[in-house]
Amino acid sequence: MLEPALKEQLKGIFAGLDGDYTFDIYVSPEHEGRKELLELLGDVADCSSHISSRVNDGEALKFTILKNGERTGITFRAVPNGHEFTSLLLAILNLDGKGKNFPDEQVCNRVKALKGPVHLTTYVSLTCTNCPDVVQALNAMTTLNPGITHEMVDGALYQKEVESLNIQGVPSVFADGQLLHVGRGDFGELLAKLETRYGVEEMAVDTTVKNYDVIIAGGGPAGVSAAIYSARKGLKVAIVAERIGGQVKETVGIENLISTPYTTGNELADHLKTHLMEYPVDLLEHRKIDKVEVSGNEKLVTTSVGETLSAPALIIATGASWRKLNVPGEAEHIGRGVAFCPHCDGPFYKDKHVAVVGGGNSGIEAAIDLAGICSKVTVLEFMDELKADSVLQEKVKSLPNVEIFVNSQTAEVIGDGTKLTSLRVKDRGTGDERIHNLDGVFVQIGLVANSAVFRDVVETNRAGEIVIDTHCRTNVAGIYAAGDVSTVPYKQIIIAMGEGAKAALSAFEDRVRGVI
Repeated sequence: MLEPALKEQLKGIFAGLDGDYTFDIYVSPEHEGRKELLELLGDVADCSSHISSRVNDGEALKFTILKNGERTGITFRAVPNGHEFTSLLLAILNLDGKGKNFPDEQVCNRVKALKGPVHLTTYVSLTCTNCPDVVQALNAMTTLNPGITHEMVDGALYQKEVESLNIQGVPSVFADGQLLHVGRGDFGELLAKLETRYGVEEMAVDTTVKNYDVIIAGGGPAGVSAAIYSARKGLKVAIVAERIGGQVKETVGIENLISTPYTTGNELADHLKTHLMEYPVDLLEHRKIDKVEVSGNEKLVTTSVGETLSAPALIIATGASWRKLNVPGEAEHIGRGVAFCPHCDGPFYKDKHVAVVGGGNSGIEAAIDLAGICSKVTVLEFMDELKADSVLQEKVKSLPNVEIFVNSQTAEVIGDGTKLTSLRVKDRGTGDERIHNLDGVFVQIGLVANSAVFRDVVETNRAGEIVIDTHCRTNVAGIYAAGDVSTVPYKQIIIAMGEGAKAALSAFEDRVRGVI
């Protein structure tokens, strides 16, 4: 199953394994995935004398990973190929202490302090680009805390289970049978939800203030660019981020990053982190900023793990997030018919009727993609005409199973107690209301700036964007903003990178001039 070149790579990756690992497989002799699973795991086992397989007859299909004959708490009810193949490899490397996706010591200590037992189950789609992040984060937590177990389930293999749980979005994480999380999630976000659900043992918190020359908030293209430019000036730099890559990781294909004809969001995020790590930057990942204060010349930043950072310069590059409809019924149906990623959740709506709210490029691209999966796609645009590029409009209008309504304001998400069943929509021209009976809705109405924690410190506009001048300076000396969180026009990766560099250079110039 695995290509010879890939097997050679795996031999190198596993060359330093210390422990002995066994894929303890339970699979029905009649299961349609049996042959594929055994071939995949057999090929992986062939790449190291420290890895073996043990096959047992079972009712369906699953395998657990044993270390030195003992259960590790990590189980796959799936054939982990596609995007999840990396999750399998990382599980082994993490168990051996050689994984590179562990967070820093403070975050690891928070995982170890979680009160158990905690039994986690994550339902995924092997085509989902967001699922591996969640699976790998929860597997890493399982490795750190013996009170945690984690099982990854391929929803396509367990359709009845998915239907009984009313799962309509992936990844869907259940904690001891209760829904914990749906959709994209990073290590810090998942950990915070687990802490809220299960509680933590008392642990010591380092109250020492860490001093830097520049603190950068955000790990997307703007934040990484600002960090690299600042580090190249010889400054002591910290970057605080939930994850490196930010919103970029949700982008499937990127074709307008000049000099790179095509890349993916995950690839670009990996390259950003690789480049960042070439410099002596303190990467404080899997955190949010809880509070920002200005004390004289210093900017004091408190993070979600309780640490306090201080620097004369703060560059805000926290980007933006998908905008929600903010109508009755939406919050209750996220993951139950309300979705934001057509690439991840589209397969759950095969042969069903869905709506796409939004007629810009992202909305029309989503409608085109979904038209190939769903029986019918209804596009609802708030304005009196679509805003997407003409080539996309021509394509979507040529599709026989797509209908388009303009001047349409979504007023309410309606459900039956378990899932979405319809939308109430108002015609902005006539004022009349109508009901669209649907199986799901994909919200594609743009982005909202991630500026909430900074709004009491710096000036923002009505849209929540941080107001900057042409040099990325805010109204507070020593605080700068760059990229999608700011008022800079055109929210593009390449522009964010340039703005991050500009903000770093402005901060350095102000430092040299004695402004900060």
